[in-house]
Amino acid sequence: MDSCFICATCGTQFAPTSEEPEHCPICEDERQYIGWSGQRWTTLDALRADHTNRIRDDLGLTGIGTEPSFAIGQRALLVRSPQGNVLWDCITLIDDATVDAVRELGGIRAIAISHPHYYSCVVEWSNALDAQVFLHAADRQWVMRADPSIEFWSGGTKELWDGMTLINAGGHFDGGTVLHVPAAGALLAGDILQVASDRDWVSFMYSYPNYIPLSAEKVDRIVAAVEPYEFDRIHGAWWDRNVASGGKDAVHRSAERYKRAIAGS
Repeated sequence: MDSCFICATCGTQFAPTSEEPEHCPICEDERQYIGWSGQRWTTLDALRADHTNRIRDDLGLTGIGTEPSFAIGQRALLVRSPQGNVLWDCITLIDDATVDAVRELGGIRAIAISHPHYYSCVVEWSNALDAQVFLHAADRQWVMRADPSIEFWSGGTKELWDGMTLINAGGHFDGGTVLHVPAAGALLAGDILQVASDRDWVSFMYSYPNYIPLSAEKVDRIVAAVEPYEFDRIHGAWWDRNVASGGKDAVHRSAERYKRAIAGS
């Protein structure tokens, strides 16, 4: 019987196969890495046996994260909105308890993801909650499990509803996307803009695990992409990794600091 195997290092689910895939292209790319113990695979059923999801507030939005941490360890964000909720940056684990909890919060109209490292089990989430998936077309090659629910959008922005906008900012993937939520005064950034440990600054990288910096030109593109939008908060990719206030100023001064550093000044 075919299974949808999951890469244990990046958490991405692959299309059904009778045997484990030979390799994970996402982890073989220099923006990710093969696990120290080699390429390993798991399944959703195996993950459900010893992992659960925690749902809690994360700076005014609803966070959904897996315990113990799995793969890259990001948490998703549920943006509750009058015309339909958006799930931002998917996670791998989905189970009945999570589906029931999300339905009690109003369900999901759409799922949007910042970049391929967080594609995870997006098809499982989409099918379980009858949600459309928005991925930027520039990253189409990194989709390991195709599905009719996936809509590839192109260009610089995609307007959603209730004023929300998907913004193609680029960064360490050409399709790198952030989500502007005006009702919350927030920019949901994944790690396209990486919230720093002091949470007053952000940073930018081509490869985070392999410490490859992003060029000044691409940093300027990110800043220019988000410049037209007003936001006070920046929500990063992990629990509590958020800029609580002054987010737009943090983007400007962080970009200048970053460019000075890579220029050696």
